Amino acid sequence: MEWQRATTDTQKELRKKEIFEATLFLFKEHGYDNVSFNMIAKRANFTKSNMYRYFSSKEDIFLSIFGEMFKTWQKDYVLALQAFEENTAYKQFAKTWVRSYLDNPEFLDLIPILFISLERNSSYEQLFKFKQMSKGLLFQVAMEVKRVYPSLDIDEAFQIINSSFAITSNFWAANFQNESIRKIYEDDEFKFMKPDFEKDVTTSMELILKGLLNKDTIK
Repeated sequence: MEWQRATTDTQKELRKKEIFEATLFLFKEHGYDNVSFNMIAKRANFTKSNMYRYFSSKEDIFLSIFGEMFKTWQKDYVLALQAFEENTAYKQFAKTWVRSYLDNPEFLDLIPILFISLERNSSYEQLFKFKQMSKGLLFQVAMEVKRVYPSLDIDEAFQIINSSFAITSNFWAANFQNESIRKIYEDDEFKFMKPDFEKDVTTSMELILKGLLNKDTIK
């Protein structure tokens, strides 16, 4: 079918959706670092010049996709936090965090890319705009965390969120192993080292919460 320029907002959103779907497919098949702007254009049946009507680079596409998924995750997670009473058990809090990601697997797949590759390659302007958006979303999460644990100040609530993001990213990335690593973890000597995403993140978050919420008693 001959390519036609989108003229309405609905058509433009459809074009962006096509680009997003092509990008996610290629990231999954080839890895972020091995995908180019041209590859995305070809997969989405766009010319390179037409792609530039919507996005300036691969990084720009990624940040747009991540931003939309981030908003969806944040909305769901804030709703989950709002169901908590004050001083909810650490394990329940941690398990809810983990579940919020397992319920959004495509978002979870993109988080390691954000930390490992994207922030190294994006422009100042791209990252500044993204960080502004992220700050607003995370502030709402931090306020809910502070409500659940009133002894925290807002900086400590942000510290919990930032640490939990880093932990989530690292443990999720550790789940993707080549054949050699998988064989090593099957050996009795190394079975205890085999990554278990849900268990590892939950345990780590409990330790963070205990450390910050009991800081006065462990000095």
